[in-house]
Amino acid sequence: MSVQEQAAPTAKEGAVEYEVSDGIATIWLNRPNVKNCFNWEQLTTFGAALERAEEDDDAQVVVIRGRGHTFSAGADLNMLDDQFLATSANSIKIAQVSARTFDRAFNLAKPTIAAVEGYAVAGGFELSISCDFLIAADDAKIGDFHIRRALFGGAGPIYRLPRYIGLRKTKELLFTGKLLSGKECYDWGLANVSVPGENMDQAIADFAAPMLDKSRFTMRITKMAANRGLDGDTETLLALESMTCNVAHQSEDAKEGVQAFLEKRDPVWKHR
Repeated sequence: MSVQEQAAPTAKEGAVEYEVSDGIATIWLNRPNVKNCFNWEQLTTFGAALERAEEDDDAQVVVIRGRGHTFSAGADLNMLDDQFLATSANSIKIAQVSARTFDRAFNLAKPTIAAVEGYAVAGGFELSISCDFLIAADDAKIGDFHIRRALFGGAGPIYRLPRYIGLRKTKELLFTGKLLSGKECYDWGLANVSVPGENMDQAIADFAAPMLDKSRFTMRITKMAANRGLDGDTETLLALESMTCNVAHQSEDAKEGVQAFLEKRDPVWKHR
């Protein structure tokens, strides 16, 4: 199945759906009968949806959600049993493809928001922490979970989690397989917002709103610099900041931003 050619708010077909409204692209995981577990088809189609969002001029912010009021319970274990646990080569393949696919959300030129209802465990958890932001329903169930099946998450937890919540909290999640509620994720620093599930649509709109009127060019280089700031020594990161500052200041949008301020009007971005 492929991402739908005609995006529509009422679209109900495909393992992954894509729609755009008011500057927000929503990528829906659509296998609710199996809690949106990823099989090979859905993983491939999800990657294509991220690429589509990257190129979509109507999309300023990208939201990832799951149909059936659940985000994703990770990899489809039937797929693992039939194909990818048979040999080490196959097991490594799915880990690498998953990691590269989820990393697209992390490095997408546009802000990405994981809107989590229900379960975000194992691979679903890895996807949620690969997004720039996480909005969680208060009663969501979020955590790594792999160790409960003697598995290991190969799509980002040992890289991202310590940077978000520190090493000790990371070990607590990875070693126990415990699940956190949305409220607990907010308290731990994993979620930006925790809201009652019925308020999710409004929470997404409110959180995305301040990003919708910004220069896409400046947003892109700011995100790139912030992501690189996770690594590197002080001297390297200060140099990165200086270079990013120069690139931003030389852009047409920067000149427009200053001019609009001086003329007391709203800027009209050219996104370059």
